[in-house]
Amino acid sequence: MQSVDEALRLLKRQAELETAMKQRGGIRIIEEQELHWVRRRLADAPEAARAIVEAAHGLQRPIDELSASEVRLWAGAKQVA
Repeated sequence: MQSVDEALRLLKRQAELETAMKQRGGIRIIEEQELHWVRRRLADAPEAARAIVEAAHGLQRPIDELSASEVRLWAGAKQVA
């Protein structure tokens, strides 16, 4: 499930960019442009992004600590239940 791997990588990068933009020194145009690009890419795989967010919530862990295999296991367990 390549889309989960990619969506997880993008969600982690989005969090990094949003954190960096909140740091002293203000918004940097390159980071802002990348953030828009990341958000557009995430919009292309809404099911994968939703599965990751639900897995993080269900496992009570931050997204940046999740692995794609954990998301797949959680999603599979959810479908069986």
